[in-house]
Amino acid sequence: MNHKTYPRKIAEVDLYVSKPFSPSLIQTLLFYPKVLRIFLGANLLTKRKLYNRYNWVGTSLQIFDTLEASGVKLEIGGMNHIRSLEDPVVFVANHMSMLETLVLPSLIQPYNSLVFVTKKQLSSMPIFGPLNVSRHNIIVGRENPREDLKTVIEEGARKLESGRSVLIFPQKTRASKFDASSFNTLGIKLAKKNKVKIVPIAVISDAWTNGKILKDFGKLDISKKVHIEFGTSLDIKGNGSEQHTEILKFIEQKFRDWNRSELIEDQV
Repeated sequence: MNHKTYPRKIAEVDLYVSKPFSPSLIQTLLFYPKVLRIFLGANLLTKRKLYNRYNWVGTSLQIFDTLEASGVKLEIGGMNHIRSLEDPVVFVANHMSMLETLVLPSLIQPYNSLVFVTKKQLSSMPIFGPLNVSRHNIIVGRENPREDLKTVIEEGARKLESGRSVLIFPQKTRASKFDASSFNTLGIKLAKKNKVKIVPIAVISDAWTNGKILKDFGKLDISKKVHIEFGTSLDIKGNGSEQHTEILKFIEQKFRDWNRSELIEDQV
């Protein structure tokens, strides 16, 4: 009996070899449910009108502890400059991620009563929005620069007069790199008008990345260290241009000291 040999066609199949979850991804998946619980607890207090400055510091400390428990290392410097403040000041900081918005209250508020200049968008966010409103922050729309300037100058003066310091992120939006050209002089103007000192803050917080879908909630990168450094308070002299330059130099130098000079935007 003759046997016919038939050619066999073997389908080519791309083999997918699964890779284990990275430590950063695992920590991210564990981190946000904890953050949500913290926010929900704080939000409940706002509904009961019980969310005061002590609770605000408590929430901030919980976020700080949760970051550390997730493997994010935080290095804080210049706290002596905060402890020595006797009067309200204007703080100005570069802005990278959600992290500094949540962590800075635990570092500043125990020594110096504080409000932020924040975007209106934050106030309309579910869960987090009521927290933002409850802390009497200065809220701007970021659509009309002139109107925002007026709001910050007028409301900022009232906050400083009442004994509260004002923290401003002078960049238009969060940025993965520090671009000196985008760092406006709003903080300088507010400090000069109210005859108060200005304190620079250098921040590297790219361990908490910006999300692709929800900007506030990106992946944690536990391979990167968080740096926050407070500078010496400065008196505004003349039109404040000298102090503005000092602030920019302070932030850029800290980036270099932290070996992250690649995060300084090249100036043309």
